[in-house]
Amino acid sequence: MSDDNTIPGIDPSVPPSGEGCVECLAGEGQGWWFHLRRCAACGHVGCCDSSPSQHAAAHARSAGHPFLASFEPGEDWYWNTETEQFYEGPPLAAPTAHPTTQPAPGPAGRVPNDWQQRLR
Repeated sequence: MSDDNTIPGIDPSVPPSGEGCVECLAGEGQGWWFHLRRCAACGHVGCCDSSPSQHAAAHARSAGHPFLASFEPGEDWYWNTETEQFYEGPPLAAPTAHPTTQPAPGPAGRVPNDWQQRLR
């Protein structure tokens, strides 16, 4: 981290794109997630690498935005998809997690009964 507490690729002012995985909610892929990740550069919310569609990592690769942050309640870590290392960084714009009323896995009503067998 530099002296001014900025990390290239992390923009703390950008809000999340929504309350769930953008692509899953749009009907792309399996349509459900295990956990959510937020792009630290643009706010895109996608599903984690354990989810069937892995939309967050796909976004990071295609957009060239290597830093993902957890979008789970009570978690405040960053993951760099290029170095495969955890990082500490500045707090992101609110909200910093999906609503606690939204289940994980989610979204409610779209998670298959055998979801545990479908995790990666």
